[in-house]
Amino acid sequence: MAVKLLKPTGDFPACGLIRRLAAAGYDLLLLLAVLMVATFGYLGIYIGLYGEAVAHQQAEAGSFVGDHVLSLIVLLVTIAFYLTFWTIKGQTLGMQAWRIRLQQVSGQSITRKQALIRLLVSQASWLCGGLGFFWQLWDKQSRSWHDIASGTQIVVLPKGVFKD
Repeated sequence: MAVKLLKPTGDFPACGLIRRLAAAGYDLLLLLAVLMVATFGYLGIYIGLYGEAVAHQQAEAGSFVGDHVLSLIVLLVTIAFYLTFWTIKGQTLGMQAWRIRLQQVSGQSITRKQALIRLLVSQASWLCGGLGFFWQLWDKQSRSWHDIASGTQIVVLPKGVFKD
């Protein structure tokens, strides 16, 4: 997919930590809903293949916890969720609600490679107790670890940008 100039164009201010975390929380709720649908689909297929009695017995035994196929589905759905939103519009639904956009420094959409790097480093940021997010409080350009690693930035868009 080709990189394109995102609209609106302009020199927008960097996004602050609170707004960034609020959008991430919003997106987490949306992602959980999508993952629930994917999980129900997987369980529906499992029941179709092995029968309801076997699926019930597996669930009672806790066999779906740590299920490799289900874990792979969750991973792929999560990657697809973020990569699709970030590379096409530069925004997830949570980012739209908080009027922030992910972009390259030039104002263009990000590449899949940048999105993957960003997603991986953001997970490391969370695993370090959120230090990668709080890093932006010390960075002169308000960048988090994943902004720095992927060569991206999150900017605040002006009010009324979605009214067309």
